[in-house]
Amino acid sequence: MIDGTGRPRFTGDVGIRDRLIVSLGEVDEAARETLDAAGLVVAPGFIDIHTHYDAQAFWDGSLSPSPLHGVTTVIGGNCGFSIAPLSEESGDYMMRMLARVEAMPLESLREGVPWNWRSFGEYLDCLEGGIGPNAGFLVGHSALRRYVMGARSDQPASPGDVDAMSALLSESLAAGGLGFSSSLAAAHADGDGNPVPSRAATPEEIVDLCRVVGAHPGTTLEFIASIGLFEESDMALMSDMSLAADRPLNWNVLVINGQTPENAARQLSAGDYARERGATVIALTPPMLMKLRINLRSGLLFDLLPGWGETMALPLDQRMKALAEPDTRRRLEASARDAGLISFVSDWPNVLVDETFEAKNEKLRGRTIGEIAAERGVSAFDALLDLALSEGLRTSFLPRAAGDDEASWKLRAELWNDDRLLLGGSDAGAHLDMIDTFTCSTSLLGECVRERGLMSLETAVAHLTTRPARLLGLRGRGRIEVGGCADITLFDPASVGPGEVHTRYDLPAGAGRLYAEATGIEHVLVGGVALVSGGRLTEARPGRVLRSGRDTQTVTNASLRRGNDERERSA
Repeated sequence: MIDGTGRPRFTGDVGIRDRLIVSLGEVDEAARETLDAAGLVVAPGFIDIHTHYDAQAFWDGSLSPSPLHGVTTVIGGNCGFSIAPLSEESGDYMMRMLARVEAMPLESLREGVPWNWRSFGEYLDCLEGGIGPNAGFLVGHSALRRYVMGARSDQPASPGDVDAMSALLSESLAAGGLGFSSSLAAAHADGDGNPVPSRAATPEEIVDLCRVVGAHPGTTLEFIASIGLFEESDMALMSDMSLAADRPLNWNVLVINGQTPENAARQLSAGDYARERGATVIALTPPMLMKLRINLRSGLLFDLLPGWGETMALPLDQRMKALAEPDTRRRLEASARDAGLISFVSDWPNVLVDETFEAKNEKLRGRTIGEIAAERGVSAFDALLDLALSEGLRTSFLPRAAGDDEASWKLRAELWNDDRLLLGGSDAGAHLDMIDTFTCSTSLLGECVRERGLMSLETAVAHLTTRPARLLGLRGRGRIEVGGCADITLFDPASVGPGEVHTRYDLPAGAGRLYAEATGIEHVLVGGVALVSGGRLTEARPGRVLRSGRDTQTVTNASLRRGNDERERSA
């Protein structure tokens, strides 16, 4: 048994009754059902605080594949992109925004989500009794702006608009919203290619809304300040947000690369900047190598290359026509040479063919574009476009991942116990054709712990359980203790890890998504009920819709600092 506190493992029994752990150690009371966990680790259910399951919850209450990787609690509504509150006119806008900014298939959002609620409380009510893991949701800034300002949401807000948003946020938090999320990231665009509504907000508007959060118990903040290295203005805004709410703020996402350690140091200095002012700013970083699968059909990342945005925003048929034109190709190839932070995308010869969708191209999987181009006697850029066009732009490409070297793994191991960051940022439920960070829990336990020996198993479990539970103030979750919630993950430490990533066509309207099962995750219990049994999802839906104040307690900046200080002393 590994209880989530970081203490050494021990052996014993767990007794569960009425969704709670009622006994630990040697349990000799008769039981209606007994699960033999010999040879397995019994741990608290894993907690994923950065997901986008807000829409998927309607067509897939299991919130797969997260439970297969040991997750029992998820938090949605991140980045300002909750789907409540919802006005009569904003449903279509929100669908198209999510399709663009979070790469969710538009046809799935249209067919799989009813879009028939209005208030945040009504949205939460729609999910009651139908979810596998526990799930809580932040109130998104873009949703608030669209509800209050309608088509004006791409413009500065008037004082009256801010007052109306504040009242709506307060109502949403009172109904159970777990906090407030927002984004100023330049990469976040809506369905028309324009900045998402939150990007039109002034710092004063954002801070005013954070002040509302502080009036509601059990709430928190999540934010994306920018793409790239922080300016002092970014650090100042995040600190001001945290101070206005008197809540810790977590931001997404910190990428750690041993070749540029100064970048991680710069980003983490936002935590120091905040601490000096009495605020709390915490980075999320995935405990795995971030591999970005990209394709020209969604166009994500390609649209950030200099001079590519207009072409990537074209309707599919027009985009394919443009990408076949020699003049367009030469223009795009030339402009992509100065790609800065995303130059890895345009390193055409070293891009790997990850997945193909036509039988004639199957033999190209796992090969580099440079190899294919040499065989065909064409440039690497032409080879990439020719392959993509032969498959309706569906071909999945894998740019060379930065940070897969000893210096990077050593730096990660050093930083992962820093209290200025938290392991997380899976983005599960979003970027469905692009990332596999939904496997971050099993990647941590498999590659990072067992294969690389970067930390003890006890420490890794604490990162997945107690630390996120403490940040959000989740009541009764994150530890195995008498009186705690019976959210439990049982896994084999000798085999736990992510399965092979593949495309699975199980979304509404037949759309596909990246998917991976896990190895070694044998059983997952939510409230004592099996959500995963023998490594397979069950039909049970025992999850609770988490509501602020009822299921969370208030974590202030001071109380989180005290908890971190106590953790350091005990360590």
